[in-house]
Amino acid sequence: MMTDTTRRAARPVTEAAPAGPGPVPAPRRARLWRRVTPWLFLIAPLALLITFTYAPIVDMVAYSFTDWDGVSPELRYTGAGNYRELFTRPELFEVFFVSGYYLAASVVQIAGALYFATVLSFNVRFRNFFKGVLFFPYLINGVAIGFVFLYFFQDGGTLDSVLRLFGHDTDHAWLGTPESANVSLAGVSVWRYLGLNFVLFLGAIQSVPGELYEAAELDGASRWHQFRYIIAPGIRPILSLTVILSVSGSLSVFEIPYIMTGGATGTETFVIQTVKLAFQFNKTGLASAAAVVLLLIILAVTWVQRRLVPDDKVELV
Repeated sequence: MMTDTTRRAARPVTEAAPAGPGPVPAPRRARLWRRVTPWLFLIAPLALLITFTYAPIVDMVAYSFTDWDGVSPELRYTGAGNYRELFTRPELFEVFFVSGYYLAASVVQIAGALYFATVLSFNVRFRNFFKGVLFFPYLINGVAIGFVFLYFFQDGGTLDSVLRLFGHDTDHAWLGTPESANVSLAGVSVWRYLGLNFVLFLGAIQSVPGELYEAAELDGASRWHQFRYIIAPGIRPILSLTVILSVSGSLSVFEIPYIMTGGATGTETFVIQTVKLAFQFNKTGLASAAAVVLLLIILAVTWVQRRLVPDDKVELV
């Protein structure tokens, strides 16, 4: 009888198959799929972003070097002529003084939003009701707000009627002088956008761990000390963001003054002036140059603000 050893020895020796690439191992395929999957989800938003944001910006920069009127199919290259005209006509930049009213209003807006967010972050009666009241104006369409306050500030309108109830009779034209009109429009801007900053601050305050408040109360810390040592450091990144949004918004105000005054009585902003250059005077090339300059100013202001107040990581201990 043949033993197991002799059987194994009697088997023919086959030649080993040549090694090839073979199929991709399962872990390797999984790693490859994990790398590709995020880009598949980003295809649609990236396509929309490029189509409706970056492509128009590139076109705007290209138009700023031409004398295009916005209608004619012909474009004539003028080089930096539009930019020279912008910087040699000081009246085109005088409208930036109007932004000073909105910058001052943004300070009031941020302070008010921070105050209400701090108060309503604690256990206050009817706080959900007040949250809705503060945020509601931001949900209203800007055109509707413009028309509502247009009647609010008109002679003998809502504001005059309310003042008359308190015995203060006035024949003041609230939108009749540059100072009064700009203050009134800036006040409308505060009323509308305070809710946005309020929600940002409230979310940042509520993200602070509750154990810190409990420990502070056990140590006898007052509300002011809780705000100074817990809330203020914890919301610093959001505060920096709101400052950037407020400054850029103050430089690019358009909706409310355009609807309520159309830029009359000294309320014309840089954006209103740019729109008039493009659609009223058919100087689309010059308007594009003005838009590019405004974009660069906003980017420069944002860069300076980020350098002065860096967005460091906040660690509350």
